[in-house]
Parts: sequence; structure tokens; C-alpha cells
Amino acid sequence: MPDFWLDSGYRLLDKTPGGHLAVTDDFLRAYLMRPEMEPVEESCEVERALHARLLENPKSDISSADIAAMADDDIKENYQVVIGFRDRLVTAETVEDCYLGLFKNPGGQIPPLFINQLTQIILHNILADTLYPLWVRCGEMLFREQKITLQNEAIMAADADTVDLHLSSGAPASLEIAKGKNDAGAKEIELDVLSDKNAEIYWDRSDNYDTVLDLRVWGQANTSLCRVMERWVNHFYQVPVNIQPLEEVKEDSWVWHIGLDTEATALLNDLYNGNEVAEERNQRLVSLFRMEIRDETLIKPDIAGRPIYLGMAMTADNLLRLKPQNLLVNLPLAESA
Repeated sequence: MPDFWLDSGYRLLDKTPGGHLAVTDDFLRAYLMRPEMEPVEESCEVERALHARLLENPKSDISSADIAAMADDDIKENYQVVIGFRDRLVTAETVEDCYLGLFKNPGGQIPPLFINQLTQIILHNILADTLYPLWVRCGEMLFREQKITLQNEAIMAADADTVDLHLSSGAPASLEIAKGKNDAGAKEIELDVLSDKNAEIYWDRSDNYDTVLDLRVWGQANTSLCRVMERWVNHFYQVPVNIQPLEEVKEDSWVWHIGLDTEATALLNDLYNGNEVAEERNQRLVSLFRMEIRDETLIKPDIAGRPIYLGMAMTADNLLRLKPQNLLVNLPLAESA
């Protein structure tokens, strides 16, 4: 099987019999080896000793007094964050349970970077057996911001960090991306748009995040995103769902919706409540989807038999920031499920 996202940390984890990812010492050590955590020349002896102790046993008990004894206030804060996150991982035992717990039982300082890393690792687990590179590229949308560009009927989604890097004045000349300017004199770059015809190029470039998706309603990418979201829900809850692209919601009074990001949540809430929505804001809606839970005994009785509508919307500056946890914590499952 083609491998991908080689730097995700997926290979540092073990599989449970149920197919989830068991937290290992090597996985915990990876957080201790981040630049923010590794001792530097100015590090005090207490910091050095604590770091060495954790490398030997990443699950070692660390007290607030241990952290307070270090000299540097910034390092103290880094340790508080990382140890708090480590404790949640160890208590949860699996990456999936830790991820769900972050949203169902929030608490502590968990950097968005760590949440995105967990999302990527879980998606790696979900998609490890897929032969469809478009599915994997769509998975990137769940943990990396996308820059949206509208071109006629096309809705182009490119990795926001990649776009910023290549358009920056300090971009290395060695980056092999075609650059130019449009008629208005604004900088432009040319990235490969993935489709079924050229999707195989993704495997060798998965860690570059330098390919583009066309999210038009009935396009291949939008359909692939549906398959990824179906797998995401089923992996956590063992609840089979069917998700399909949608041009518009034709129901006068729908019963449930889930915004896949902050913008879409607010927009759908306003539409649901009959509030007036400005046309400019309405046009930021990138995609709509219709979700059906196949086994109606798994859904709340008052929702059973009715579709759940999903939406994702870009910000005023054309950024799409998906929150895949919304698909999990806002799902109207029956208590028995």
C-alpha cells in the first residue's frame, strides 16, 4: 500500500484489537523532542535532569513543584502544557479516546497544533488502507487550513501555509512552483489540481501539501470528502452514515444541521432561525452535504428518518478552517448508541 504523511507520528503508535491507536512511550517521547522542549545551552540543571528523566520514562510522575523548580518561566509554561497533554493521552490510553475527551471533557491548555496532529494521526489510521489519493488529500482539509479561490464554477482549495510560503518575499528560490502575476499585478502561483487522472502524483508529495482540490458540488474531490467524513464518523462510533453533496437545502424546516467550521455553524444557525443573512456572507458557503444514518435506532427518535445537513464556509479572507470534532460532538445519536 502507498504510504503517506511520513512525519505524522503514526508509525510510533500501536494498534488495539479494535483498530484504534494505543499510546506508546515512543509517541510520548516525540513531544519531549520538540524544539520547545529540548534543553539548550542556557538550560538550568533542574530542566536538564527533568528532561532526561522523562526521556527515560515518558510516563514518569511530574509534580507542579518539579516544574516550578526550573529557572525559565517560558520553559515552565511549555512543561505545564506538554505534561497536561501527556496526562490526557496516558489516561485515555488511545489517541481516539483522548481526541474525543478534549471536546467532551475540555480543560487545560491544549495547543491547536496538538489537536491538529491528533486529527492527522487518526485520519492516517482511517485511510491507511485506501488506494484513492484524492481521499487522502481531502483528509488534509480536516487538519490544515485551506485557501479558497473561486474560478468560474470551480472552488479551488489549496493549503494555506503552502500558498503563504510560496507568495512570501522570503520564499526560497529552490521551491519548484510556477509563479507569476495576474492582470491586476497580484502575485500568483500554479499548483497541481488533483483529479482521478493525475491523482497518483500525490503519493510522492503527500508531505509537501502542495496540491489543489476542486470542490465544485458534483466534482470528484467533493465526493471524496464525503467518503472521508463517513469513515471519520464510523471509526469513532461504529455508526455507518451516508453523506452526499448537496446544491441547496430545499426543506422549509429542517430538524438538524452541523456546521463543519465556525463560519458555517453561525451561518446555518442564522438560516435555521430565520435571521436575515447578507448575500456576501451567504456566498461564503463553500459546500453543503446531506447526511443519513442508516440504522435509525442509533439516532434520537425525534430526528430518525430525517436528514442531517452539513455545511462548510470560508472566512471573509477566503480561509477554510474545518473542525472535524463537530461531526462527532454534534451528532444527534441515541443514548443507546
